[in-house]
Amino acid sequence: MTASLGLFLLSAAGISLSGVMLPGPLTAATIAKGYREQNAGIFIALGHAVIELPLMALIYFGFAHFFTFPEVKRAIGLAGGLMLIAMGLMVLWNIRKAQADAADLPYSSLVTGIVMTGANPYFFLWWATIGIALIATAAQFGMWALVIFAVVHWSCDLVWEQFVSMSVFRTRHLWTQRVQRIVFGICAAVLVGFGVWFGVSVFV
Repeated sequence: MTASLGLFLLSAAGISLSGVMLPGPLTAATIAKGYREQNAGIFIALGHAVIELPLMALIYFGFAHFFTFPEVKRAIGLAGGLMLIAMGLMVLWNIRKAQADAADLPYSSLVTGIVMTGANPYFFLWWATIGIALIATAAQFGMWALVIFAVVHWSCDLVWEQFVSMSVFRTRHLWTQRVQRIVFGICAAVLVGFGVWFGVSVFV
């Protein structure tokens, strides 16, 4: 069983990394925060965990179906979409500032992690579909295995977000003002684009 658990955790890590490494609003926010804070990824991952760990507990206790209700999906999609659009527009507005006062999101890295996670309706749907299968498999090995799975999954978030923020921070001296405007413009476009998509797709 130990070997089977090890294989499960390895596959869970691969699935988790494939999800977290996909370009999305959380990655865009990590790039924006990483320009100023080398360890922004750590705090963004902690903010992500504030939403994710309780959600995993709810799924374990049988509440996964709640997030598949059309009304819930629409409410999360609309509210989350509007939040992402607003934050993307804030970044666009701040791009006009001088390079020494680079564009930034209006919240701390910790709060940014919470907001970006809670504003993403597909995060909840991922857990209500793929995530529930992983949790059910982990639970077969016992509660301690479920805890290990949670740690492994969150560690993937932590490693990736910190890698992104550290890479941005350590290379920022190479960024000309033009490069800075392009990068932050892309981040803003990603936030606004996903915001529009989240807000519209849950109604079609």
